[in-house]
Amino acid sequence: MAEDIKNISPEEEEASIIVLEDDLGNEVEFEYLDVIEYEGIEYLFLIPVNEEDGNDVVILKITSIDDETESFEGIEDEELLETLFEIFKDKWKDEFNFE
Repeated sequence: MAEDIKNISPEEEEASIIVLEDDLGNEVEFEYLDVIEYEGIEYLFLIPVNEEDGNDVVILKITSIDDETESFEGIEDEELLETLFEIFKDKWKDEFNFE
């Protein structure tokens, strides 16, 4: 496993970081975790890079603008968020320790 980590190029490592703007206009860095499709809609799963931004998984609905650009929407439906997180936990149960 350590050999795999050493072979990751800086470009690949940086590709897993997504910078989004918060409600106050501040840039926040997130680590990409996964994209999961549910009922024909794709959802992006992220976690903040800096602990001061929290350590909760962030789930955003992916909205395509065109073939090169995507936008993301927050999800306010708590039941949908719980369902999506359960799917994510089941998929990654062997990789992450969920509390």
